[in-house]
Amino acid sequence: MQTPRTEFAQALKAIANERGLDPSIIVETIKEAIVAAYKRDAREQGEDIEEQIFTVQIDPKDGGAKIFQDKKDVTPPGFGRIAAQTAKQVIHQKIREAEKGAIMDEFSGRVGTLISGMVLRFDGPDVKIDIGRTEAIMPAIERIPNERLNLNQRLSFLLKEIKEGLRGKEIILSRADPLFVEKLFAREVPEIASGNVTVKLIAREAGVRTKIAVISSQQGVDPVGSCVGQKGVRVQAVTNELGGERVDLISYSEDLEELVKASLSPADGLSVKVSKKDKLAKVSAPDDQLSLAIGKDGQNVRLAAKLTGLRIEVEGTGENLNPEVPEVKEEKKPE
Repeated sequence: MQTPRTEFAQALKAIANERGLDPSIIVETIKEAIVAAYKRDAREQGEDIEEQIFTVQIDPKDGGAKIFQDKKDVTPPGFGRIAAQTAKQVIHQKIREAEKGAIMDEFSGRVGTLISGMVLRFDGPDVKIDIGRTEAIMPAIERIPNERLNLNQRLSFLLKEIKEGLRGKEIILSRADPLFVEKLFAREVPEIASGNVTVKLIAREAGVRTKIAVISSQQGVDPVGSCVGQKGVRVQAVTNELGGERVDLISYSEDLEELVKASLSPADGLSVKVSKKDKLAKVSAPDDQLSLAIGKDGQNVRLAAKLTGLRIEVEGTGENLNPEVPEVKEEKKPE
């Protein structure tokens, strides 16, 4: 016999279909909530019902509920209103849970990609971001240091991860992660998106400087030139998104000595000896290149070490790469 298409049954089915929920799970959850509501009311009236077992029957025609204990109907007078309110609350809760679950499923497939969002509000040092169907959070540690953010400002973010927080699952965004810069280049450089150019290594001090080593898998494609773009338009687009952060692009090499030389750019005329056993690179630099190799506060050599995975020691040679030619004056011989 076919189940009658009552208003209650149709409403339940409609909600289940629209929200992607199983009707039987909704009904079972409603029954559990009704038993909990009944026990709460009974306790308030001084009844000892903790060890007793209750079941619920829901009328498929009108959604009416009855409470049974050992097959005996113990439904209190006027309990229908309480049951209806409880059922409504359960359905709303299930809808919220299902919607959040669907949203998290959608965004979990986008972890590691760029996402657009708008600054919604500041929660202490953390930032709440509107990403469309839900809110995400950019923790203080994932912010670019000294970057000024404004309410309603729209920016790009790296969807870094989805993790369990105090209020359930949270979508974590980042603008400080090195992968954020890599994904920005993939957006701006078709050769990276197509796989013809690959980012092999990246080292970053967010807000200040990033070094990226790139390689081409296709003959005739200049990996650095592809990333820089005509008149620097591609690298400039990335720099603008990063608020002016400097980006050094170098060609990747399997030869560690050549890689170290390139990683210490813009310093030139370097001599490098690498000990793979000690993971150490000893670099000799002309005196006029020494400050460039080391960088302000040691930043250039520090990023080069991060990029190559080597300890780098730099010392001067006592000579200049570009010595100034002194003016030769003819000495007068004493008369």
